[in-house]
Amino acid sequence: MSAPEPAGTVRMVSVSPLYLAGGGDPAWVTVPLHRACGWSHGTDPLLPRVLLSSPDQKAMLRLEPKADGPWWTIQHARTADQPAWYASFGARTPVEIVAAFTDALTSPCRPAVAPDPFEPLRKAGWQAPADDAFVSPDGLVRVDRTDSWAIRTAPSPIAPAFWRADLSGNTPAHLVTLLTSALSSNTAVVRAPAQVPHLARARMNLTTPDIPAEALASALEDRVRALASHRAAHAAPARPHPSAGHGRTR
Repeated sequence: MSAPEPAGTVRMVSVSPLYLAGGGDPAWVTVPLHRACGWSHGTDPLLPRVLLSSPDQKAMLRLEPKADGPWWTIQHARTADQPAWYASFGARTPVEIVAAFTDALTSPCRPAVAPDPFEPLRKAGWQAPADDAFVSPDGLVRVDRTDSWAIRTAPSPIAPAFWRADLSGNTPAHLVTLLTSALSSNTAVVRAPAQVPHLARARMNLTTPDIPAEALASALEDRVRALASHRAAHAAPARPHPSAGHGRTR
């Protein structure tokens, strides 16, 4: 019989590696996009989906439960210096991985030089069975770069995937790099016991910490504040309006 939880705490499960943790709470992605980044949402109470549009109307996130398709889809329109692109993530993709991608998408910081998306995997000790592929040390995740990007998490190459992600080849390199950084992170995440997938429990590192209920309740609010502060700190300064004294004179 397990020990009772201390007063004011909640028994959770700490899971690593991140890519086996299961989906988690979609609000970890959608609420900060709306409240910290100004993405607008439509209202359609008759459909079990979420649609969020960026302030410039260039990007859209769709969260829609599908039995045989991706749950998360992000589409970005063409811009002056970037072709149109898309990214999709399956239902069991951990929300922390999707959030790493959307946080990078909405960040006002952009690298001056396009990074190598494979570099975080090299640094984390992933193996390269081919020039355009990397496999996690436990063999459960494979990242391929052909004409597009594909991430597949499965117990074997022929087994059904726990989850997969697909990104067009035009997806900006710094977004893919933040995605691979999250994918290869050793940081554990917490889930409610019922949220932990049973399919891969034997391959996970699991502990059952008692977490203060207040910390759990405030985690999403803390994330929204942190993301809003980051955006405010790195926002481009407003361009000054020309003063009347700089106009033409007769």
